[in-house]
Amino acid sequence: MSPSFKLQCRFILIVLVALRGESRHLELTRVPCQLRETGDHDPFLLLGAHLKRELAGEPLYRRALRCLDMLSLQGQFTFTADRPQLHCAAFFISEPDEFITIYLDLVSIDCQGGDFLKVFDGWILKGEKFPSSQDHPLPTTERYVDFCESGLGRRSIRSSQNVAMIFFRVHEPGNGFTLTIRTDPNLFPCNVISQTPNGRFTLVVPHQHRNCSFSIIYPVMIKISDLTLGHLNGLQLKKPAAGCGGKGDFVELLGGSGLDPSKMMPLADLCYPFHGPAQMKIGCDNSVVRMVSSGKHVNRVTFEYRQLEPYELENPNGNSIQEFCLSGL
Repeated sequence: MSPSFKLQCRFILIVLVALRGESRHLELTRVPCQLRETGDHDPFLLLGAHLKRELAGEPLYRRALRCLDMLSLQGQFTFTADRPQLHCAAFFISEPDEFITIYLDLVSIDCQGGDFLKVFDGWILKGEKFPSSQDHPLPTTERYVDFCESGLGRRSIRSSQNVAMIFFRVHEPGNGFTLTIRTDPNLFPCNVISQTPNGRFTLVVPHQHRNCSFSIIYPVMIKISDLTLGHLNGLQLKKPAAGCGGKGDFVELLGGSGLDPSKMMPLADLCYPFHGPAQMKIGCDNSVVRMVSSGKHVNRVTFEYRQLEPYELENPNGNSIQEFCLSGL
C-alpha cells in the first residue's frame, strides 16, 4: 500500500469518526474499513493529485454517487437509491485557489414524503463548520440551499472557498438526482482546507476586512518564511491577557481536534512583519494558519507545512506546543 494512499485513508477515517457524531444531519451505520487502493468498488473516491484530470477538450467524467462520498475532481455524478437512504452526505474539495460550482441537472425526490437535498457552502463535521461563522462572509442560514424550498429555480450554487458539501435523503428506490461539479479560479483564496499533508502556500488579503483560515487536517510542522503586515509589534506566545488581539492585523497559529477554527486552541500570535524562518510543531489532528485583517493594508503570509513523523510526536522537542493534543491522537 503506497504512503500517499495511507495518508488518504487517514483523512477518510477522520471524516468517518466525525460524521458518526453528527446527530443533526447524519446517523451512519458501521462503514467497512477495508479500503482497496484501486477499483470501482472503493467506498470512497479518495483525495489525491493523481485523481485529478484536465477536463478541457475531454469527455465529461461521469460516475455514480454514493450515500457517503468524497470527491476531488470535476464531472457529473448521479445518485440513484436502491433502497431507502436516510442519512447521506457528499464532500467536495478542489485546489486551494479554486471555487466549486454545483449544478443541479436533474432532481427526482419526494419532498412531501420527507426527502431532501441541501447544499452547504463549506463543510460540517460533528456539528463544527469550516469556514467558521467568524470567517465566512455569509451568515450560517444563508450558507444552506434547500432544493425542496428553491426547486430548480436555482440550478447552480458556487462555494465561497475550495470545499462544499451536500446532505440528502431519498426514501423511494429509483429516485435520486444528477449534479455536475465544476471549478473556477479564485484569485485571492481566503479559507482553504488542504488536500495534502505537505505543501507551501501564500495567503494574501488585499485591503479587505476579513479573517482567513488555512486548515491542514494533520499534525504538522509549520514554517513561516515571510510575513507582511500593516504595523509593527512583537512576536510572542499568546497568554491569557496578552497577544495580538488588540491589533487590527495579525496571524495566529491554532490547533485542535475539530473542524471549526474558532473553537481551536490559540498557540501563537505573529504581530510584526519579518522574513523568516519561524516554525512551530503542532501535534493536533487539525492545524490552522489564520490571518485577521483590518482592511487597511495588504497582508501576506507565506508558509510551508509537512506532516509530523510518528517519532516526532513521541519525542517532542524544540519549539512545540502539542501536549494538549496528544491525548486525542
